[in-house]
Amino acid sequence: MFPRPIEHQGRFINVGYRVALYIAVILWLIPLAAVLMTSIRSIADINAGNYWGWPDELQFVENYTQVFIATPMARYLLNSLLISLPAVAGAVALSTLAGFALAKYKFKGNVLLFAMFIGGNFVPFQILMIPVRDLTIDLGLYDTHWALIFFHVAFQAGFCTLFMRNFMVGIPDALIEAARVEGVSEWRIFWYVVLPLVRPALAALSVLVFTFIWNDFFWALVLVQSDEVRPVTAGLNALQGQWLASWQYMSAGAVIAALPPVALFFTMQRHFIAGLTLGATKG
Repeated sequence: MFPRPIEHQGRFINVGYRVALYIAVILWLIPLAAVLMTSIRSIADINAGNYWGWPDELQFVENYTQVFIATPMARYLLNSLLISLPAVAGAVALSTLAGFALAKYKFKGNVLLFAMFIGGNFVPFQILMIPVRDLTIDLGLYDTHWALIFFHVAFQAGFCTLFMRNFMVGIPDALIEAARVEGVSEWRIFWYVVLPLVRPALAALSVLVFTFIWNDFFWALVLVQSDEVRPVTAGLNALQGQWLASWQYMSAGAVIAALPPVALFFTMQRHFIAGLTLGATKG
């Protein structure tokens, strides 16, 4: 039997890649489509068992307005913003400074600190539930915005520092040394030389961290309990008790909660992709 020509092998492989891509897209879209369809159904349609078919009665406007009128969804969204924005700013600012120190300064314990940042990313945060909760109670921060803000800044700093350090290592040392020769202070070197070069990385990191914090559910249940502080992820869970059979309102709330990270990604898409691919072509 003659071997298959190379061009036919290439076509076969390309078809396999496309099939795998289509399967992945379908599997990814099925839950999203189910939530979207449920968010525009009537309660009668859901009680009748019509979960996957086209809704008998579309209630797009009613469901999406009712979730704001009859539930604290607006407050949940505001809480998520009040938690996510300061936490992202704090984590990114702290990790950028720490990453610069690890990347461009030679001092005793540099490698050990870098190893600690790497190792910390492998610690499952769930095992820290009880000590973290007890610490927030002792500090008087339990059931406040600051409990989640401080927690996310602390626990995102490890990944963010590792991320920024790896980008800053690629900055030529000659640029920094030339600025030092000119008498520029270390702070001005960081602000005017380093930050403009890692701007795409900062954008990519900000989008990632914002998505992580916005979508956090576990710690939102552990560290807060009242509607005045509860973020949107925990708020949707609280709606399950309030709207026991009203899955259309919970689905509408889930769609609304997903919009801010999606909007941020598309707004920062160019910078996000540039940050992720920065340095990919370097030898």
